[in-house]
Amino acid sequence: MDKAVILARGLGTRMRKADESVGMSADEAAAADAGVKALMPIDRPFLDYVLGALAEAGYGRICLVIGPEHDAVRAYYGETLKCRRLTIDFAIQSEPLGTADAVRAAEDFAAGDDILVINSDNYYPPEALAALREIEGNGLAVFEREAMIAGSNIPPERITKFAVVQIDPQGFMQRIREKPDPETLQNLPEPVCLSMNCWRFTPEIFPACRSILPSARGEWELPDAVQYVIEQMHLPFRVLTFKKPVLDMSCRADVPAIKAKLTGTEVNL
Repeated sequence: MDKAVILARGLGTRMRKADESVGMSADEAAAADAGVKALMPIDRPFLDYVLGALAEAGYGRICLVIGPEHDAVRAYYGETLKCRRLTIDFAIQSEPLGTADAVRAAEDFAAGDDILVINSDNYYPPEALAALREIEGNGLAVFEREAMIAGSNIPPERITKFAVVQIDPQGFMQRIREKPDPETLQNLPEPVCLSMNCWRFTPEIFPACRSILPSARGEWELPDAVQYVIEQMHLPFRVLTFKKPVLDMSCRADVPAIKAKLTGTEVNL
């Protein structure tokens, strides 16, 4: 299993929002203004580091799910960047209609194979990406909240709003709780495990993405498709837990901390 799908269709709304407290170079400000987080320069584009982690984890075939307007991403990753370890394809999500819709756009790339699915604005530890290659069937990498607070660039108050995963005694996922309230968090056993959208999917994810209804905000959401696979298709999701942080490139305030953590990281593509 060496196929990875990277969801890079987002509009970058939070990144576009001005923040005068953050000093940025002209190149950084241009990437932020465009909302293209993948191209945020951290010595080199941020997405290069994500791809480097995938290459270290043993993935070789990559699909970037982008929008039809993402000419700069297509030009850089389709023409400018020269890779020895990776091949990069593209899938077009015509409208930003949610993460399940984005995954569905990569069905031709998957071609019946299992795939990894991750975000383009998160840098994941290569150990987690590699571990998902070694299991059978569907799986999810989760990250302990305390490790995220200790080692990520994300402020603790933001981390408390991240989706949490309920896990059964056998180590399989029961449900994802989006934006958990304080009572839900209090009732979860330690360690509290966060979903950062780091999945291994079998081909059943595609009919599941087509079978769900849109959410209240009018989008087709990946957690709903996952729950459909569990409840309607009766297929389990193995949960792999890691005491390692994930970096998150959501807004301009994230850039300095990510730059400090990634500058000097070797990228071998």
